[in-house]
Amino acid sequence: MILRIKQILIKEFLQMFRDVRMRMIVLVMPLVQMMVLAFVLNTDVKNIATAVIDPDNTPQSRLLADELTGGNHFAVTHRLATDKGIRRLLDAGRVRAVIRIPEHFSNDLAAGKTVAVQLLLDGTLSNDSAITLNYANQAVASFNQRLAGEKMGTAALSTGPLDFRIRAWYNPNLESKYYYIPGLIALMLILIGLALASMAIVREKEIGTIEQVMVTPIRRLEFILGKTLPFLLTGMVTMTMMFLIAHLIFGIQITGSIPLLYMSAMIYIMGNLGLAILVSVTAHTQQQALLTAFFILVPAILLSGFIFPIRNMPVVIQWLTMLNPMRWFLQILHGIVVKGVGIRTLWPHISVQVTLAGVFLSLAVTRFKKTL
Repeated sequence: MILRIKQILIKEFLQMFRDVRMRMIVLVMPLVQMMVLAFVLNTDVKNIATAVIDPDNTPQSRLLADELTGGNHFAVTHRLATDKGIRRLLDAGRVRAVIRIPEHFSNDLAAGKTVAVQLLLDGTLSNDSAITLNYANQAVASFNQRLAGEKMGTAALSTGPLDFRIRAWYNPNLESKYYYIPGLIALMLILIGLALASMAIVREKEIGTIEQVMVTPIRRLEFILGKTLPFLLTGMVTMTMMFLIAHLIFGIQITGSIPLLYMSAMIYIMGNLGLAILVSVTAHTQQQALLTAFFILVPAILLSGFIFPIRNMPVVIQWLTMLNPMRWFLQILHGIVVKGVGIRTLWPHISVQVTLAGVFLSLAVTRFKKTL
């Protein structure tokens, strides 16, 4: 019995490592992913893109702005004198927080008045917003203590002359469902596309029906489109059902344009299918295709910003995420479903999606050969 098991083991190992692709999948790809993803797995909330509106522009107002943004939690990307353009920055996701210091800030403090300072948050990222609020409260408490200490020479409590007012846009109650449910829809679409379509062509290779296709007058582009369109239609139906469940059970409403949402989803699914067909064209067995799809799927999810903030990743990894269709579709989903913004704001993300879908489909058509 031991001898027979030994022979089977030898046979399986030879079969596993005979192919270069299998050696890469089994030995090299896990090590590469471990090294790359170790830099990505970071749940800290830092370098929050922040706009500071400071019409007062006095030493006291600048001191408050520095107190709020002095650490590595906030990264000031815009300094403005008026509210003009703030909605556009928040809609586009270019800033996640806005600090509004009122006019006559220093004069009101000197007069002993209570001054209202406002913090606007992008509520689509509910967890990040809650942590950001905690950071800001600590900074305001420190500023109040400093003012009280300067006036009385003693330590003060967290209460002070600043009346700190917080408002979360798009998601006033900071409910996590508005972030995670659209993200889960994007995740399921890429999962279905990669897992199923990656075996579409290689399955025909294994059962021998690919030879029948090769002798037909069908062109390569027609064959690739014929393979992808059924999965595209299935994906659109699946997305519709998921949004119905999200609305009926969780109360998620699409506040933006539904046609724009479906157009973006169609482009996203076509990009995923192009990548999956490319895997299927280059693989020799269904096992190879499925393993390759799995090793693409894990980084695609982790590098999308759905679980870990992209801004916390190393710069090289941030550039790498630009090749990930899920990253752009997540931003489009949250923009349409939660913020209600239109194509005027989302056209850069949609343009990248169109480019990625075109590249992946073109590579799949190019790599498919009607010869054995």
